Amino acid sequence: MIVVIDYGMGNLRSVSKALESLGASVRVSGNPAEVSRADKVILPGVGAFPAAMRELSARKLVEPIKAALAKGTPYLGICLGLQLLFETSEEGEGGRGFGVLPGTVRRFAMNGSALKVPHMGWNQISSPEPRAPSPEPRCPLLNGISDGSFVYFVHSYYAEPKDPSVTTLETDYGGRFASMVWRGNLYATQFHPEKSQAIGLKLLKNFIEL
Repeated sequence: MIVVIDYGMGNLRSVSKALESLGASVRVSGNPAEVSRADKVILPGVGAFPAAMRELSARKLVEPIKAALAKGTPYLGICLGLQLLFETSEEGEGGRGFGVLPGTVRRFAMNGSALKVPHMGWNQISSPEPRAPSPEPRCPLLNGISDGSFVYFVHSYYAEPKDPSVTTLETDYGGRFASMVWRGNLYATQFHPEKSQAIGLKLLKNFIEL
């Protein structure tokens, strides 16, 4: 059973419908016990980082999510569900996230560029430059997905990991940023796979089949 975590924010219906269309067994739930028992968890998100942390804390979901990550349950974070993995955010008056990945969530600073914030619409994903002594193994969620594919974004903030090895995809928008991170059973995308047509469905299918 895949549990899509309901904390009052996020594209719950579109994510769950995309998973169901691929044959997955899905439950949308804000029950901490169901999150703890899930075979896989997905944390979608639309909205502000501080508000999301307040809602997750109020619903007693933070510790079950962190416990699931720690015991090896496959986790997929989407958009805000990626940003919340990090230590802190510049959004609003700032705030602390889960802290399971070192780094900060920063606001795009276009500095006179014609590019607009939020970053909204289709953009390309690509693997980071290979790192010495050899490239990391390719993320299993990217099986069948080529560099240069287009996916759909809606965000004003991006994660800046302290450990570059967790960045598995990058995107250029006034500079390159981490558009997907991966470490062990933790997977997260800044883009919305549920809005990214065939490419997004392929990524979700790969997650289902882990």
